[in-house]
Amino acid sequence: MQCHFGQDTMTFSRMGAKATGIDLSDKAIERAREFASKLNLDTTFVCCDIYDTPKYIDEKFDIVFTSFGTIGWFPDLDKWANVVSHFLKPEGKFIMADFHPVVWMYDNDFKEVFYHYFNVEPIIEEETGTYAEKDAELSAKTIGWNHPISEILNSLINSGLEINCFNEYDYSPYNCFNETEEFEPNKFRIKNFGNKIPMVYSIKGTKK
Repeated sequence: MQCHFGQDTMTFSRMGAKATGIDLSDKAIERAREFASKLNLDTTFVCCDIYDTPKYIDEKFDIVFTSFGTIGWFPDLDKWANVVSHFLKPEGKFIMADFHPVVWMYDNDFKEVFYHYFNVEPIIEEETGTYAEKDAELSAKTIGWNHPISEILNSLINSGLEINCFNEYDYSPYNCFNETEEFEPNKFRIKNFGNKIPMVYSIKGTKK
């Protein structure tokens, strides 16, 4: 779910899975298809709104996977979780990793608590650069939502999933924030915070 240009989806294909990736961006899906073709991978990509995915795909899956930077674009997690549940076979597994909502409470330079932990209003920002290239000469207005852990877990539970495992981590595997330091190879923390805040969480659930 929200596969962008399909890197994770194609990784599943390389591991032997029959994988399908979904994303809203027509440009991202176009590029994903190009990469899959060049790599001679049998990977399917579908361009659609995640909420509307059941209209485009009839299959059920053993695994539904989503990762970093996905659910913050959704105002309604119950609708999102229902899509997750819809596509899982009985006893199918849902796997998720994402940045912790505590991280999104701070301003971009982690100087002060700027936003609500709870989902009380949209977060509207004017930003320059991108998460992939901070210095890119691009600017955009973004609208997102911060979802507390309780909202995430309860949306999945209410959709019919049993939560098997929930973990929190005090580092990010990506250097995509300001004011970071690499304390171990490919592990990044906010300089002023050290290991005092959670930066990433993971969830594993099973369709009942």
